[in-house]
Amino acid sequence: MTATEPREKLVGQAIKRREDPRLVRGQGRYMDDIVLPGMAHVKILRSPLAHARIRNVDTARAAEAPGVLGVYTGADFADVNALPYAWQAAGVDNHVNTPRILAVDEVHWVGDPIAVVVAETPQQAADARDLIDLDLEALPAVVDAEATTHNGAPQLHENALNNIAFEWDCGDEAGVEGAIGDAAVRISQRIRNQRLIATPIETRGAIGQYDAGTDEYTFWLSSQAPHVHRLVMAAFVLGHPEEKIRVIAPDMGGAFGSKIFMYTEYPLVGLLAKQLGRPVKWIEEREEHALATAQGRDHVTDLDIAAEQDGTITGLRVTTWANLGAYLSTAAGGIPTTLYGRMVAGVYKIPNIHCKVYGTYTNTALVDAYRGAGRPEAAYVIERVVDLVAAELGMDPADVRRKNFIPTEAFPYDTGIGMLPYDSGDYPAALDKALDLIGYSDLRQQQADARANGKYLGIGFSSYVEVCGIAPTAWVTSEGWGAGLWESANVRVQLTGKVVVTTGSMPHGQGHETTFAQMVSDGLGVPYDDIIVEYGDTAGTPFGYGTYGSRSLAVGGTAIVQSVEKIRDKITKIAAHMLEVNEDEVDIDAGTAFVKGAPDRNVSFGDIAATAAVGAGLPEGVEPFLDATTYFDPPNCTFPFGTHIAVVEVEEDTGNVEIKRYVAIDDVGNVINPLIVDGQVHGGIVQGIGQALWEHGVYDDGGQLLSSTLMDYGIPKASWLPMMELDRTVTTTDVNPMGAKGAGEAGTIASTPAIVNAVMDALSPVGIKHLDMPLSAPRVWTAMQEAKEN
Repeated sequence: MTATEPREKLVGQAIKRREDPRLVRGQGRYMDDIVLPGMAHVKILRSPLAHARIRNVDTARAAEAPGVLGVYTGADFADVNALPYAWQAAGVDNHVNTPRILAVDEVHWVGDPIAVVVAETPQQAADARDLIDLDLEALPAVVDAEATTHNGAPQLHENALNNIAFEWDCGDEAGVEGAIGDAAVRISQRIRNQRLIATPIETRGAIGQYDAGTDEYTFWLSSQAPHVHRLVMAAFVLGHPEEKIRVIAPDMGGAFGSKIFMYTEYPLVGLLAKQLGRPVKWIEEREEHALATAQGRDHVTDLDIAAEQDGTITGLRVTTWANLGAYLSTAAGGIPTTLYGRMVAGVYKIPNIHCKVYGTYTNTALVDAYRGAGRPEAAYVIERVVDLVAAELGMDPADVRRKNFIPTEAFPYDTGIGMLPYDSGDYPAALDKALDLIGYSDLRQQQADARANGKYLGIGFSSYVEVCGIAPTAWVTSEGWGAGLWESANVRVQLTGKVVVTTGSMPHGQGHETTFAQMVSDGLGVPYDDIIVEYGDTAGTPFGYGTYGSRSLAVGGTAIVQSVEKIRDKITKIAAHMLEVNEDEVDIDAGTAFVKGAPDRNVSFGDIAATAAVGAGLPEGVEPFLDATTYFDPPNCTFPFGTHIAVVEVEEDTGNVEIKRYVAIDDVGNVINPLIVDGQVHGGIVQGIGQALWEHGVYDDGGQLLSSTLMDYGIPKASWLPMMELDRTVTTTDVNPMGAKGAGEAGTIASTPAIVNAVMDALSPVGIKHLDMPLSAPRVWTAMQEAKEN
């Protein structure tokens, strides 16, 4: 290829993930693959009761067991700070209670850590754990998000009256009251968004190592945000200098948000390593994951809807009790407020909205971000609202959506409930494309024919919008977050011409090594295979806030693009000097810098890199080496959107729901790698379907988790799902130079209401308007029998 032959651009191409070969061959390095010399192993004794007073913890027998190096209780760590609460509900009092390293005096959920055993092997530690004798005085427990606020309910914490951690609201309460009073149509409905357990294929883990000679800690953590974990341990938990803490995040077998937060086990392994003078490892057991890792969703919501006879929604009152669990997790306050309450308008222009959220304590595991984090809960609310209005008026749900959509010409659009302005959108285009792909007119006729033959066929819609690229510092700090959320990247060119990209983002399945290399290859005109993408080690990457909220591309990717631009500018200066021309006469492509109009006058990228690295012969004022770092703080978030349509059939004799078709039209802006986006959407859809039909973290009234194993917690199987029919519209954003919006959570946000709305449509002939998730076969069958009897 000569300098006159443009190199084929990689951005937009469906390139297979470069990460996959080593992972599928078993050559990845996950937490449990890490073995250090002299490493000891940890097992944690957790409370078997949901609420109890600790009378005594007798560790004598455990301490004498074979291989045991130490047994510790809460008293041994009483001087260690409790974990921080980083994202508070903004503008209101937060009655804060956070976990301690090990419980002291009381336990508040089944899974609350009470004691820890360190032994030579995991098996010895587990055996010794069974020898610890607990004397617990059982106390009354409460598990329901709303019931916990009632007078007489068991009180978890003295500083939170009626177990309310905070009361928060947004919108126009008086406006909603007026709209409901004036409405031709009024609808009220209670809905539940049930608790979910993250269940990544790899559970959490932590290794701590302490060097007494340098007073330095090294941690290996299951972490979506290693720099944040280092900062939090340094500043809030251990009180140790940040520069003397290193955090390494190895390959990660999934996370779905559950590995963002600070957990007690992380500083614990460091403290134990310092105490024993040996590295210490903890790997979470599968059932332990269900008990101890932060969970998701768990809302009880009352809806009051005002509408006109033509389907125009004029008012919406949302009152939500958000279950936060026994203590406040790292970001617990922001999820049901900023990311949920401020998004309940969805894609609709509703003039009067008010959302009230009670964040409540219960005797259950902590609740925090789970894939989508507030946005799925908001989408479920507003998409059920639209279908309830359509059912009440006997209208086509597609028509009700279209009537209430935010007009395309209205962007950027302010919903009036405190969210940043939606950047761009064309909601009718996504709906139209979905209707065309599914063949909507014919499908409704097929439904009529099926019903005439006694079959229960349903069609469900979900038109969604989500807030992504969570970052603008001025905004997130005003919303209660205790820091910035900008992102970082360093790009450097080695003497050989190879390019190394280090990012503060932290992949765990998103394909960063592939997409970031595609972007850098296009930006610098260098071969894709000459680019290395590094991450996950605080000693070797610039400070970054990590990966969540579909922010890696929109925020972290922009930092890379801007660093590439800085490198490109420097290359242009050096090349112009070497070619003895002005800078504006130089172009870069295909691994060379050349003179415009005279491509034979060129210099290779490797020669430029060598000149820059050596430092001799550089133009005046240009520093040696090609190296640039960027910290990018965007002006706004991004707002992907789309329409999904599900077709289901409900079996009358069993209540089983079979998904016949699933169409998804998503608009994530410009796409870097279509193959990776499709994979993200596929996975997200399946997770959302899992919530709609099968998944449920169930606690009994005494606080025992009844779904703590995969025999009881319904993870979807591939055989239960149809082939997904995916397509896209493209509406770009000006928030970042790529015009990209984010794709990691879209499927999860859209699919849950699409499936539920489809099942409700299928059941409408027997008069069922709403059922709470999961829509399991027994639940659906029972509802059908009761409806027929009535």
